[in-house]
Amino acid sequence: MRTFPFALAAALATTLLLTGCDDDKTGGDDVKNADRKSGSACALGDMGVEVGAGAAPAAGDTGTVTVTLTNKGAQCALKGFPGVDLHFEDGTTSVSPDEGAKAQSLTLAEGGTTSFTITYVRGEAGSAESLDVHKASFTLPGDTTTAHELEWTYGEVARKNGPQASVSGFETSGD
Repeated sequence: MRTFPFALAAALATTLLLTGCDDDKTGGDDVKNADRKSGSACALGDMGVEVGAGAAPAAGDTGTVTVTLTNKGAQCALKGFPGVDLHFEDGTTSVSPDEGAKAQSLTLAEGGTTSFTITYVRGEAGSAESLDVHKASFTLPGDTTTAHELEWTYGEVARKNGPQASVSGFETSGD
């Protein structure tokens, strides 16, 4: 019967392919598993910063602002969530982590990248239930004295007992 040798060959090939996969949960060569020896806390001054947005077009819509960090210094560690603040005419408000999000501990090699995302609900222009945000700032865990500021051009942010915004944990970039 020819089916058996073919099935055996397919099973053997699959086994060999899976054996070659490395599942150390690193997220790629540039972000290593937190169980491994890590460097000191990442410093914002050693990071290249790129911002990309999926702006919410109208009040009530959800928008995202993704911040990608590239480590330009020595290997370092990120443990926890980025600290994000929204700045408006009357003050500043902090953005909470996404509900259910778990902070990752990542070791970022030189040249390695990671990202986090700010998700927000666009508010109605001029409404008392909206924050007229003009800029946002963020800090890294372990380097809370240095903040990176970015111009907020994505419209008002809705509020209900605080801003309707959240921040993700650090996500691995690459493969």
